[in-house]
Amino acid sequence: MEKVFYVTTPIYYVNAEPHLGHAYTTVVADFLARWHRLDGYRTFFLTGTDEHGETVYRAAQAAGEDPKAFVDRVSERFKRAWDLLGVAYDDFIRTTEERHKKVVQLVLKKVYEAGDIYYGEYEGLYCVSCERFYTEKELVEGLCPIHGRPVERRREGNYFFRMEKYRAWLVDYLRENPDLIRPEGYRNEVLAMLAEPIGDLSISRPKSRVPWGIPLPWDQDHVTYVWFDALLNYVSALGYPEGEAYRTFWPHAWHLIGKDILKPHAVFWPTMLKAAGIPMYRHLNVGGFLLGPDGRKMSKTLGNVVDPFALLEKYGRDAVRYYLLREIPYGQDTPVSEEALRTRYEADLADDLGNLVQRTRAMLFRFAEGRIPEPVAGEELAEGTGLAERLRPLVRELKFHMALEEAMAYVKALNRYINEKKPWELYRKDPEAARAALYRVVEGLRIASTLLTPAMPDKMAELRRALGLKEEVSLEEAERWGLAEPRPIPEEAPVLFPKKEAKVEAKPKEEAWIGIEDFAKVELRVAEVLAAEKHPNADRLLVLRLSLGGEERTVVSGIAKWYRPEELVGKKVVLVANLKPTKLRGIESQGMILAAQEGEALALVTVEGEVSPGAVVR
Repeated sequence: MEKVFYVTTPIYYVNAEPHLGHAYTTVVADFLARWHRLDGYRTFFLTGTDEHGETVYRAAQAAGEDPKAFVDRVSERFKRAWDLLGVAYDDFIRTTEERHKKVVQLVLKKVYEAGDIYYGEYEGLYCVSCERFYTEKELVEGLCPIHGRPVERRREGNYFFRMEKYRAWLVDYLRENPDLIRPEGYRNEVLAMLAEPIGDLSISRPKSRVPWGIPLPWDQDHVTYVWFDALLNYVSALGYPEGEAYRTFWPHAWHLIGKDILKPHAVFWPTMLKAAGIPMYRHLNVGGFLLGPDGRKMSKTLGNVVDPFALLEKYGRDAVRYYLLREIPYGQDTPVSEEALRTRYEADLADDLGNLVQRTRAMLFRFAEGRIPEPVAGEELAEGTGLAERLRPLVRELKFHMALEEAMAYVKALNRYINEKKPWELYRKDPEAARAALYRVVEGLRIASTLLTPAMPDKMAELRRALGLKEEVSLEEAERWGLAEPRPIPEEAPVLFPKKEAKVEAKPKEEAWIGIEDFAKVELRVAEVLAAEKHPNADRLLVLRLSLGGEERTVVSGIAKWYRPEELVGKKVVLVANLKPTKLRGIESQGMILAAQEGEALALVTVEGEVSPGAVVR
């Protein structure tokens, strides 16, 4: 039986620029589409723009533009934004397209002729930005609960959809299909809404007031209310009612939305579908708000807005995609910040994954003649073949952060394997065993890169090129060991995730002093060099084994240009002993030795006389 998957984003309203919330939802949809394609699903990914309504009409007037010219221009910004984020959608629907207008009028006519649309007058509290009426109970301190702006009291004659008629049916449907709305908390929120009458839905606006919209097929003096127009994009893009794509994909539809549009998608849309005789979607997946670094909702006034496109320029699109998917538990309100992105970038991408690729390439050139060695059994690393099966339910349950955590845990296991096997030492005793260890790491990286491809498609393709692996991958291949073929690896490959230099604010001279209490925090000790060797992955680094009397330390130092390993043995150097350990090209450095440098000259700070290792330097 053919596996089919259909995923949609909301169609974004063109009265504003693409922002981080838009970017997050679209990246999640792209991740899901890429994952299902890798897993052999026939996949369709839809996004687009919502281009009718009063808000758009007013924005076009304010810009001094014809509404169609205005929406053409702004819609292109969304397309450019998704190109920048590497989003591979299958279709981009616009509500001003004829294919969409025809479906809207077809559905309106069908529901009208069934008696579920009638004319009436209504008075209520209206938010222009939301283009919907609110009850007093729904307002927050008298303001729109979404935009925090004053609402208008309006009375006008419109056409209404008999939404209340379907309330009891919808309650029963939600109870019979508990996974329709996810996460579960949002389903409970909708059931609470439905516990009271929801009323009928105003589905038109007088053309004399809002000329920018799709005319009602039976009354040209009214245009369609924006939600009854916009929601139908999910089927109009598939060629409803007769299109082959509609028949294939609609039964498998996953909608992705933000929680601010929960009611239209969880109440308006299902009742519209029921009235029109269209089957229900499969899942409504509801994302939380992205908050500023201070934990408050992003606002230009508060100055806490995070610009995703500025981050793209600095860190690259795959790093931003990875951060959003790894950091944010889907459905929860989550603070986002550049600082958190930098931390993820440095720890997960640069140190764990990028450094592993660089080390592996260097050792393949040193110990395997620059080739992928002959395949061997996987030993403990063969557990990677079971990862795809563990990740599938996590992805289907929207636990993207946990799926990526599992994949990166395997990357950490590959790093541990190299550090334990030490191919640079193993090669002296058993070259074949060293090459076998390197094959296992290459094969592990093939599997890891496949699983990480939906999050970072460009960088994972780059990783595979750097190791001479084939670029086309599938989850089925990630479940098999030994597919990396013996072949040469490229002589040159860019650093996968270059380290980012943090900007340091220059302090005024009067603040450059430190107090004695600050200096006292630095623990300087005499250390004797017991052994020294070149770093296996970096020509400018030496790896030193130091004695502090009662303990030994490993320190990595960038002094290979000035000292040969053999001339350092026996020297007594000064060690910063309480410096936090850090990995340098895969080897943990447990401190730092002091040196003086002037221009191209460098000399270690050494200790003369009968001073024992471990003595405190004051």
